[in-house]
Amino acid sequence: MTIFVTGGAGFIGSEFIRQMAGSARIINFDKLTYAGNLDNLTEAAKDPGYSLVKGDVCDAGAVMAAMPEDCDAVVHFAAESHVDRSIVGAEEFVLTNVLGTQIMLEVSRQRRVKRFLHISTDEVGGDMPPDGWFKEDDPLQASSPYAASKASAELFVRAAARTHGMNTLITRTSNNYGPYQFPEKLLPLAISNVLEDRPIPVYGDGMQVRDWVHVTDNCRALRAVLERGRVGETYHIGGGNPLPNIEVLRTLLKTLGKPESLMTRVTDRPGHDRRYAVDFTKTTQELGWKPEISFADGLAQTIRWYQDNPEWVRRCRSGEYRKYYEQMYGAREAGASVL
Repeated sequence: MTIFVTGGAGFIGSEFIRQMAGSARIINFDKLTYAGNLDNLTEAAKDPGYSLVKGDVCDAGAVMAAMPEDCDAVVHFAAESHVDRSIVGAEEFVLTNVLGTQIMLEVSRQRRVKRFLHISTDEVGGDMPPDGWFKEDDPLQASSPYAASKASAELFVRAAARTHGMNTLITRTSNNYGPYQFPEKLLPLAISNVLEDRPIPVYGDGMQVRDWVHVTDNCRALRAVLERGRVGETYHIGGGNPLPNIEVLRTLLKTLGKPESLMTRVTDRPGHDRRYAVDFTKTTQELGWKPEISFADGLAQTIRWYQDNPEWVRRCRSGEYRKYYEQMYGAREAGASVL
């Protein structure tokens, strides 16, 4: 089986590749932006069935050249994904997440790809009521520029299925966490800061509720959807345990024996949704998937990973991990010292 993975050097994409290594021919097509880290794929890259192509999903010619005619599946992770960055400037999100998705669909159609799996987010559903759960057929009500770009991308995927008869699937996942997550998102930022006794920024009152799913469980679900999902369907993937951010951070501090005074309140971001939570009953009933890693166990494992891998964090913070790409591809320096 030949799988064309976009954004495979990112947090979730690299976990998917690590799980699939040895069982499929994998072509990792990645622009290698600041969030793409080949340190995440050191072991998987030893698989003779793995190959890396540096390229932009917005470049149709590059995608066409990289995608073989015998491609069985496309798994489309590539996206700008940090909400704060989308608030500062949305253009890159429109280009990568919307135009890039449409280009991937068109090239896949021309290559007659057998199955196209688009990775989306729970954020397209917008703010949930206090006890609400986002279901697959609920309306899209994106609040942030990031979420709006992902909602738009979903519509193009649906249009490709309806208009061109493409075999497409969509997954929406709640907050992922685990090893190799770039330290700009809440948990890896908090963990790496706490380990150095640095402050943890807390938006507003910290009562924003998020559902957490371990990246290992998420990618198990993605594999199930790719293998057994019904054509044209959308599947939700979550942990089933929504928690306020402030509670997650308190658990982290308690686990590491650090004082709550490390939490530092900062001004809440514009349009910040209070609750995300996905109902993944359909995924469980149809595909037999359910999360296996409890949040308590997963958090403890994640903390240990960051404790055991300070060099990975250091290279991310300094931008050193990007020097290899510049040497390999002659790319201009970008993203150094991003934190």
